[in-house]
Amino acid sequence: MESAIVKTNFNFPGQKQQYIGKVRDVYNINDDYLVMIVSDRISAFDVVLPKGIPFKGQVLNQIASKFLDATVDIVPNWKVATPDPMVTIGHLCEPFKVEMVIRGYLTGHAWREYKAGKRTLCGVSLPEGMIENQKFSEPIITPTTKAAHGHDEDISREEILSQGIVSEEDYIQLEKYTRELFARGTQMADKMGLILVDTKYEFGKKDGKIYLIDEIHTPDSSRYFYNEGYAERLQNGEQQRQLSKEFVRQWLIENGFQGKEGQQVPTMNESFINSVSERYIELFEKITGDEFVKAKAEDVHARIEKNVNACLQALHK
Repeated sequence: MESAIVKTNFNFPGQKQQYIGKVRDVYNINDDYLVMIVSDRISAFDVVLPKGIPFKGQVLNQIASKFLDATVDIVPNWKVATPDPMVTIGHLCEPFKVEMVIRGYLTGHAWREYKAGKRTLCGVSLPEGMIENQKFSEPIITPTTKAAHGHDEDISREEILSQGIVSEEDYIQLEKYTRELFARGTQMADKMGLILVDTKYEFGKKDGKIYLIDEIHTPDSSRYFYNEGYAERLQNGEQQRQLSKEFVRQWLIENGFQGKEGQQVPTMNESFINSVSERYIELFEKITGDEFVKAKAEDVHARIEKNVNACLQALHK
């Protein structure tokens, strides 16, 4: 089994602070740039699982980089450079305290809520009589609060505005960007024989300007179905073939874990870890149309440090 990168602890020139997220290690450089290292950690139900997934960080970083480049005509984004397969360097922005979740289909969390009898999600009314994985008449935006720790919470547009979390002017712009990005992602997925089911976007501000930040259209932030066989599976009440992290969540649920108090994460054996790695690589190739080239695995920390330092040096010239 290839080794996975689950921890970093660099000291880059101009480094002011380090933030360890569920998956990403983020380094603040002079309050001007962020160095974002996408580790091989994997999280589900807001819990970081005990073992990493080889090449997952590279997959996520390179998919996000491709989609950031492919959507820069819609909204400016934070990316400045990708000096290493696992690293993006970009503008430090002040993040909005909401994540813009957009759903084209009734699945995942939305389906679990619907199945429990709820007909309103984040202030959006849902019609009666829908079935799992059915397409909405038009995509719905279901924002969540951005929790520093623990679970993100569903929130409505009205609550965001009434609580002053985002100004009305900015929020209208965020909704517009979210719909346009989702339309572009849907279009690109369709060309590859995939359906972009749902996703989330994060935005921030720098010098009064809104930027798209973080990852975009990766299997950690998005769900994809295969187009082929979608209608038949829906009609027959079968589960859709999908490329997303949902299969990890399903495996955890089947093994008695949903992130609830007192529950133990099931043992992740080598076979399961390798199967997850293969699924991430499959998605990379399926969604980008590019062959996945595994980065050299020996002394990855030294490689990252060298590549990042060279890039920072060039940026500060």
